[in-house]
Amino acid sequence: MTTFKDLIRRVKSEVHEVSPEEAREMAGRGAVIVDVREADEWVQGHIPGALFIPRGFLELRVEEKLPDKSREVVLQCAGGTRSALAAKALQELGYTRVSSMAGGFGKWKEAGLPIEVPRTLSAEQKSRYSRHLLVPEVGEAGQAKLLASKVLLVGAGGLGSPAGLYLAAAGVGTIGLVDSDVVDLSNLQRQILHTNASVGKPKTESAAATIRALNPDVQVVRHDLRLDASNVMDVIAPYDVILDGSDNFSTKYLVNDASVLSNKPSIYGSIFRFDGQASVFVPRKGPCYRCLFPEPTPTDMAPSCDEAGVLGVLPGVVGLVQATEAIKLLLGRGELLVGRLLTYDALTMRFQEYRVRRDPRCAVCGDAPTIRQVSDLAWSCHFEPRQPAPV
Repeated sequence: MTTFKDLIRRVKSEVHEVSPEEAREMAGRGAVIVDVREADEWVQGHIPGALFIPRGFLELRVEEKLPDKSREVVLQCAGGTRSALAAKALQELGYTRVSSMAGGFGKWKEAGLPIEVPRTLSAEQKSRYSRHLLVPEVGEAGQAKLLASKVLLVGAGGLGSPAGLYLAAAGVGTIGLVDSDVVDLSNLQRQILHTNASVGKPKTESAAATIRALNPDVQVVRHDLRLDASNVMDVIAPYDVILDGSDNFSTKYLVNDASVLSNKPSIYGSIFRFDGQASVFVPRKGPCYRCLFPEPTPTDMAPSCDEAGVLGVLPGVVGLVQATEAIKLLLGRGELLVGRLLTYDALTMRFQEYRVRRDPRCAVCGDAPTIRQVSDLAWSCHFEPRQPAPV
């Protein structure tokens, strides 16, 4: 009569076992470590980069997660028993390079190898973000990642308002606000972070109060200043993503150059009357703002800022595009607007897309850059240059 011990003995004789150190070396060569423990074990700590598939769901999910059955796979559990059974199951499914990690996660920790303890959500957070938790591309791990992320909003006005509200609602843990202005009555037609009671107050103060009232999970960092070459590198340093909602050329070029030089992704947005545009600039993965607009529009070709005007609802559309791209960047999901300029015409309700290529002659991100430190550009009008030809 076969006992469970007999079964385990036989299974372990039929599967290849590796030590934690060997498993780490294999992962460094491209093998995937699959953690088959239960969720309550996973949240107490796991191997960085491991793929989590509980043993009870392994046969149901592994072919979707690991379609290449020739890929090297190391199964790992708490002590090495469940992983041996899991390795045998994968062999029967046709996986050809399967190993079980002897001693499991316990031996991994004893060896002093790195572990990762994920952030767990409170009951209140699980309720607040319940619709995110239902989305496979987000889930609890993605929500924890958002809560640990930091986004800087350059401008707490038309674009920063919708972006800030939705980033806060989504649970981005730290939101920085850069603005040196105070709330004016004329702002309220489009800058929805502010209310009538905010008129005369610093925009960062008003915006911070609104964001905290919406989501107390969010830490708001105020930067009551105007960005310039003397402070921009220090201001952007702590943040993962820079969202540019500025309304003038000098700040846009400054933010772009600082982002490239510090290797930080920036999300561009612009509005003018009925027209808006947005793109994502990720250093070394696509073009930057200077590739799109090498030089600002000459002063005599641009209307004055006071004459331009903007439809009040327009920044809502563009700011939400920017917020969406920021969340995708933080989660590492989807196709970003890298190398693409999205334009929006509110009068005709049409979106168009333009391809933007990295310019090898670009002054800041090109093959032989001439800009190696940030500098200020003397410009004040927010009118944007002409768009490139459509694809």
